[in-house]
Amino acid sequence: MNKPFSATITGVGHYVPERRLTNADLEKMVDTSDEWITSRTGIKERRILDDGLGTSFMAVKALESILHQKGLDAKDLDLIIVATITPDMVFPAAACLVQKEVGASNAWAFDLSAACSGFLYALTVGAQFIETGAHKRVAVIGADKMSSIMDYTDRETCILFGDGAGAVLLEPGEPGFGLRDFILNSDGGGVEHLRQPGGGSLHPASQETIDQKMHYIHQDGREVFKFAVPSMAEVSAQVIERNGLVGEDIALFVPHQANKRIIDACVKRTDLPKDRVVINIDRYANTSAGTIPIGLSEAVGQGRVSRGDNVLLASAGAGYTWGSALITWAY
Repeated sequence: MNKPFSATITGVGHYVPERRLTNADLEKMVDTSDEWITSRTGIKERRILDDGLGTSFMAVKALESILHQKGLDAKDLDLIIVATITPDMVFPAAACLVQKEVGASNAWAFDLSAACSGFLYALTVGAQFIETGAHKRVAVIGADKMSSIMDYTDRETCILFGDGAGAVLLEPGEPGFGLRDFILNSDGGGVEHLRQPGGGSLHPASQETIDQKMHYIHQDGREVFKFAVPSMAEVSAQVIERNGLVGEDIALFVPHQANKRIIDACVKRTDLPKDRVVINIDRYANTSAGTIPIGLSEAVGQGRVSRGDNVLLASAGAGYTWGSALITWAY
C-alpha cells in the first residue's frame, strides 16, 4: 500500500563536551600508549562531560540546537525518545528530564535501551508514529555519558569510550523520501561478552557490587570484535541489496564509531567509496547511542549530503543488537 507520506528527517543537531581526554592523558593513567590505541582503534581523543551533569544535559543541548535552527517552539513536539544506557538515574526516564528542561509540555517521552544500536532502534520506532499519522513531530536523541560507567584502571575498556549526544527531528514528508528501509536484529546470547552487571534488579547496588566493580562496563573485546565485524558489514549489505542498490549508490555512510577496523570491514563488504564514509572516532571515540546522530549532524553541517541522496546507517552493540537503515535525504 502506498503511504501518503513518509517519516523524514527534517533537522539534525549534536553536542559534545568541551573537555578532551587524549591518548597522552591515558598514558599517565593506565599501561597503554598513543601508538597502541591509535593502531588498534583509530581513537586519538574522547570528550568527557563534567561531574554533576548527566546524560540529559547533553540530550537537551542537541535537541535545542534543532529547535533553534528550525525556529520551533518545544511545545510543537509530540514525542521525545532518548536512546541511552546511561540515563541520569534509573527512573524517571532521561527523556522526561529533557521534556521538562526544553518545555515540551505537549509531548510525551520515554527512553529506549539498545546500547550502541539504540539510536537506530529509536529512529525506527519514532518513524512509526509519523507514518501511522499519530504524530507530526518526533524528536529522536541518542545520548550517553559513557565516562560515568568507565573503570579508568581497566586499559581494555577505558580507551574506547567518550561522552556525547546527537538528535534528529522526524516529520511527515513526501513519498519517496525519508526512512525507506531498515533491518534490526538482537541476540541475547551476547550478554556475557558486553554488559554492566551491577545496578539492576539482578545485582542491586551493594558494597559487594561496588567492591567487584560491577557498575562499570565489562567487555570481552575479542568476542565483541568477532561479532561486530560481520554483523555490521552483512546487515549493511543486506539493506543495500534488497533495495536494488550497490555501494556506489550510497552518497553517505554513517556507521557506529566503535573501532576503525570495524568501519573498514563494512566499507569493504559493501564496496562503498571511502570518501563517502563518516569517521569521527579519532575525535570522539565510542559515544554509544550518540555516535550515529553526531556523525550525521556533522556531515550535514559540512554539506556532505543533498536532497535525494541515499544515506546508510549501521550499528552493532551490546545485547547483542545490530542493524542498518536506508534513508533518502529530503533537504
